[in-house]
Amino acid sequence: MPVLSIDAKKKELLGNFKNSGKTYCKVGEPAKVLDHDFPLKDLGKAVPYGVYDVFKNTGFVNVGVSGDTAEFAVESLRKWWVRSGKMVYGSCGELLVTCDCGGSNGYRCRLWRWQLQLLANELGKKITVLHYPPGTSKWNKVEHRLFSFISKSWQGQPLLSMAVVVSLIGSTKTSKGLSVDCVVDNNTYERGVKVVDADFDAINIEPHKFHGEWNYTISPQHTTKQPHPQT
Repeated sequence: MPVLSIDAKKKELLGNFKNSGKTYCKVGEPAKVLDHDFPLKDLGKAVPYGVYDVFKNTGFVNVGVSGDTAEFAVESLRKWWVRSGKMVYGSCGELLVTCDCGGSNGYRCRLWRWQLQLLANELGKKITVLHYPPGTSKWNKVEHRLFSFISKSWQGQPLLSMAVVVSLIGSTKTSKGLSVDCVVDNNTYERGVKVVDADFDAINIEPHKFHGEWNYTISPQHTTKQPHPQT
């Protein structure tokens, strides 16, 4: 069974902006960047969402161009499964996901659970979610086993375009064998999407005995009827 640590990394502005850190350059020829950090509408921003396989020491990053929503978070899991997960874990009956308590994958987010139900239905697999308690987000392994090394990989280098972001993330490696796959997600994810009570109540969820609000398992539904979100 795969054990996945997931989270969204800090949004990054695309363009010739300052990027913290140091990098090698010719003496007397430092990289010149803009003296402000106002967003450039033509370039937009990058929204990296990471999926870290704890036991395989591999990372997957879905770089969005829209908002960090629950739909985007679950789509990142879906893309990980399509690109690599099913080849390694196709015979497993369950996925185990660890994540923070808040944000797009927060335990209070109804859309997060609804989207997980859709994914469980698609894969025909149970999805167990374990949320880290409030104030312990830095325990999340994706932070210090994936994101920290991505930050080192692109430190001191302006993120001029999405192609540069993908290239730098994809080239991230460590002496312990970390490898990272990276893709661009050009979908637009709407904010404010709501799930009606009837559909939310139909989610096939089983809270665990220990803090069931943070720890739960979502199983595939036994009906072909799909819930419908409302905006």
